[in-house]
Amino acid sequence: MKDGQPLMSFGVMGGPIQAQGHVQMVLRTQLWGQDPQTAVDAPRWRIVEGLDVAVEAAAGDAVIAQLEAMGHRISREMPDTSYGFGGAQLIHKVKDGYVAGSDPRKDGQAVGF
Repeated sequence: MKDGQPLMSFGVMGGPIQAQGHVQMVLRTQLWGQDPQTAVDAPRWRIVEGLDVAVEAAAGDAVIAQLEAMGHRISREMPDTSYGFGGAQLIHKVKDGYVAGSDPRKDGQAVGF
């Protein structure tokens, strides 16, 4: 909600990533100003347990090295077709309409009429 009006409808499905994926979408769109498609395309991470973190390989060596320097045990993973990093769809209200994004990790598309 923003100014009493709906701002964004979204969801991230997929077992262990679901809540963590929702946080990542909100951070990317609301804090970092990314459009919905950029947010869903970006590499994701998920806390497995304790300091064990699964990170999509596309996050890059520098990010992974920083996480390891902080004591995290990292497993690099490729996006998959199961639930490991979920599937997100977002619709965001903008001044003159809507902008949507659909996750390339799953079937789907962003369509408006």
